[in-house]
Amino acid sequence: QVQLVESGGGSVQAGGSLRLSCAASGNTYSTYCMGWFRQAPGKEREGVVTIDSDGSTSYADSVKGRFTISQDNAKNTLYLQMNSLKPEDTAMYFCAADRWVAGDCRPEREVEGYGMDYWGKGTLVTISS
Repeated sequence: QVQLVESGGGSVQAGGSLRLSCAASGNTYSTYCMGWFRQAPGKEREGVVTIDSDGSTSYADSVKGRFTISQDNAKNTLYLQMNSLKPEDTAMYFCAADRWVAGDCRPEREVEGYGMDYWGKGTLVTISS
């Protein structure tokens, strides 16, 4: 089992920045796919960005150039730096991890039917105009 706890959400104005953190504990895997997903009110959950155990990243088009994923393996923590935030970024943000035994490690993997094994409870991000 893997436990994921997100933090860092909040309310900021458009154009502002936030940094989300995801602390992971429990089992560790040498091969994995981790990522950030979000769900806005009344909408389906969507992938934002993923990172694999080789450090390769994949971003949704909507956040390219504004969001940056990073990880601190020594601290077992995943980060999401969000800059130039827009009202449409308002959502609950979830950290997720997968043992990555199938499919590509990219934001679309849920839509592609592969999903993620472990999920955090989420942290709310609200962007006002």
